[in-house]
Amino acid sequence: MAHTGKRDPRGADPWREAAGTVAVVPDETGFALMRRYASFGFTDHAGYLRQIEALLRSMTGRHGHTSVALFDPVGFAEFCEREGLPPDDPASRARYTAQVAARGATVPYEGQPLTRLVPALLAEHVRWETWEAGTDLLASAGSCAACGAPQSRCAFRRAAGLLTEILQRAEPGAHHLVCSVIADTGPLTAAVTAARGADGALELPEPEALVLCTLLAAGVATGAPGGLVLRSGAGAAGHGEEGRGGSLAAGRLRGLSEAEVFAAYCTDAHTGEPVPPEHGVAYRSAPDIPPGPCAEP
Repeated sequence: MAHTGKRDPRGADPWREAAGTVAVVPDETGFALMRRYASFGFTDHAGYLRQIEALLRSMTGRHGHTSVALFDPVGFAEFCEREGLPPDDPASRARYTAQVAARGATVPYEGQPLTRLVPALLAEHVRWETWEAGTDLLASAGSCAACGAPQSRCAFRRAAGLLTEILQRAEPGAHHLVCSVIADTGPLTAAVTAARGADGALELPEPEALVLCTLLAAGVATGAPGGLVLRSGAGAAGHGEEGRGGSLAAGRLRGLSEAEVFAAYCTDAHTGEPVPPEHGVAYRSAPDIPPGPCAEP
């Protein structure tokens, strides 16, 4: 018998080829704001989270992929006003969830409890907002004065070169790098943890590295003040933890001396008050790293 190309539909399950997203209100404050909507229907946050977790388990059994997004009540109200939607309506909440999911700030649900999932979701949300803020700063920075290329390309290339140079100079082991930039809209922070093998190979998580590099590029492009802090764990050479740092100003990164690094680590960033040094951490000086070349015209 000739093969007709038709597939036997028996046993087919279209739900396994579908994707679903649930948006969760992560805290009591946001939950209190949602209680003003009669259609919301939940009475306490703990009970709400239990029902969300049950929904996620049920959806995972039906869908091929289930993700979780952050439901921001303030952002939801602004979305409804902008789109002309009634906020006290489940359909409006579903449309808002779809919009948030389309932006990409989601975490896959793989059966983990919400006590683990919600912190991961909040961290992802902060990373996404930092990336968007850094991208906006780069887009508004115009062209590079040196080569004429868009700053979004030129400054990003220079920032990537700085990040690579810093990690290539580090000893084998685990390294935690934090970048901070004080933009006109407020302070922004991004972090990435890298591992450098004895052969010099780097393991660097791409999403976190992209956010940090974008933020560093924004600092390079705008000349905003900021800094980089490198925390290195025990490496192959057997050293304990070490801290190094650099100051970002006028688009250049200046390495800090041991005294400056000590002062930075031993000062409360919010109050300015001194804090005791951490046990087992050595504060080291860092060399200046010259800026890399501009992007090709």
